[in-house]
Amino acid sequence: MVVSVDRGRWGCVLGRDPDRPVVAMRARELGRTPIVVGDNVDLVGDLSGKPDTLARIVRVAERSTVLRRTADDTDPFERIVVANAQQLLIVVALADPPPRTGLVERALIAAYAGGLEPILCLTKSDLADPAAFVSAFEGLDLRVVIAGVEDPLDSVHELLEGKLTALIGHSGVGKSTLVNRLIPDADRAVGTVSGVGKGRHTSTQSIAFPLPGDDGWVVDTPGIRSFGLAHISPDDVIGAFADLAVAIEDCPRGCTHLGPPADPECALDELPVPHERVAAVRRLLTALASNDPY
Repeated sequence: MVVSVDRGRWGCVLGRDPDRPVVAMRARELGRTPIVVGDNVDLVGDLSGKPDTLARIVRVAERSTVLRRTADDTDPFERIVVANAQQLLIVVALADPPPRTGLVERALIAAYAGGLEPILCLTKSDLADPAAFVSAFEGLDLRVVIAGVEDPLDSVHELLEGKLTALIGHSGVGKSTLVNRLIPDADRAVGTVSGVGKGRHTSTQSIAFPLPGDDGWVVDTPGIRSFGLAHISPDDVIGAFADLAVAIEDCPRGCTHLGPPADPECALDELPVPHERVAAVRRLLTALASNDPY
């Protein structure tokens, strides 16, 4: 598994064992095939992991999930944030800086479209009550965990066990603090796991850390300034909800699924599901159509 990327060198671990690090280069025959953290790859060559040795990546396995974003909603170039993650932990501070529903909505859209299960993780809970912010996402069956500096992390650990989980969030929301609490030796892990680069990880590149005493992994990603969704359509969002996906087959051509007055014949309005659920998904569709990557 690829655990880090740095200037044409990929840090990998054999069999997902953090004690078996290997540094690799991309084989020439792969051309410019993108290789990202979380990818499962085939290696040949020197697999000893000794200093100054290099293996070669000769194949990238098919991905089970992909978290993608674009710079903005007009950018045709997709950036793969992480591959094969089962979960996306969206880290949001309840204060300082104040929380933004926009980033969360867009991260939810990317997670649903990419096949990841989103989890909302709220930090700085000592500064504000989470209830008001959480209420904005009622109807989505979204898991929510509290991870302030004074809060125990038992519930977070439980959700991460045995999974590959990507963490995203704006700079300053406490994501790095959370990573350090979950993985106290994360600084050491930069050297021993990735075998790439020197010094302390500062969230300028995505990097995967093994959870202590467990086979789970956490991918810390750089602080996100914007989250473009140029690659995602309204049907991609609806498709993530099995109880809604079948219904839109009866929608008229060109339906955006936003309901009246834009779509007076949208089939979602005929479903026998709670109004809150349809309304919550339509809020995501509105965020998708807003052309505001923040």
